[in-house]
Amino acid sequence: MLRAFGLTDKGRIRPINEDCFAVHEGLGLCVVADGMGGHNAGEVAAQLAVDAVVAAVGDPDTSWPFGYDPSLSADGNLLRTAVYVASARVLEASGSSEAYTGMGTTMVAARVACGRLAVAHAGDSRLYLFSGGRLSQVTKDDSWLVSMLDGNPDADIAALQRHPMRGALTNVIGAAARTTVHVAEHPLAGGEMLLLSTDGVHGVLDAVRLERMMRAAAEPQTIARRMIDAALACGSRDNCTAVVAEYRPS
Repeated sequence: MLRAFGLTDKGRIRPINEDCFAVHEGLGLCVVADGMGGHNAGEVAAQLAVDAVVAAVGDPDTSWPFGYDPSLSADGNLLRTAVYVASARVLEASGSSEAYTGMGTTMVAARVACGRLAVAHAGDSRLYLFSGGRLSQVTKDDSWLVSMLDGNPDADIAALQRHPMRGALTNVIGAAARTTVHVAEHPLAGGEMLLLSTDGVHGVLDAVRLERMMRAAAEPQTIARRMIDAALACGSRDNCTAVVAEYRPS
C-alpha cells in the first residue's frame, strides 16, 4: 500500500506554475513534471506528460509499442512505456500549434507494485529513497553539469557550478523524436519513503537537509509541506513541487 501526498507552489518569482504532479494511490503511482522554463507552454507540456503517464499505467497497451526490455520487470516496462508515450504526446502537441513550438518537460515517475519500486525519468526532476533513516538519490540528472563530471570526475566542481551552462538540460520529455528514458528498479521491504521533487526544491535544499526533514516527521503531508515552505524560505526562484509517499506492505 502506498500513502502519498503532493504539493506544488509557483514560488515568489515565476508568474505561473509550470510544475505538475499526480498521485494515484490505487495504481501505486506518483509522477512529477517540470515544464521547461523559458520555453513556450511549459505548463501545457507538464500537464500533458503527467496525464499521459497516468492514463498509460491505468490502461496499459501490452503490445509494447516502444519495445520490451527483458532486463526489467513487466512493471518496469510498463512505466518505461508510459513515459515514452508521454514524450510522444508532448512532441505531437508541440507541432500542432505555433504557441506550443519547442515546449518540453522534465519528468520523474515512480510505481510501487508487488514489493518493488520502478522509477522512470528524464531531465533533472528527482526521486530520492528514504530507507533505514538514510536518504539516497535514485535518479541522476540529465544536465550539462552532470555530463561534465561523468566525462571528467576530477574536474573542479566549484568552477563547473559557476559555469553559465551548469543548469542546461541534456534530455527532456517531448523535445526530440526519441527521448532517453532512464529506468531503475529496487526491492522494498516496507517502511520506505519516496520523495519526488523538482529543482525548485532540491536546487536549494541539499540532501543533508532533505534527509533531516524526512527523519523529523512521519506523515507524507507534513513532510511535503515543510519542504515547500523551506525551499521558499531559502529563496528558491523557481516553481516548487514535492511528492512524498510511504510504502507499507498490504
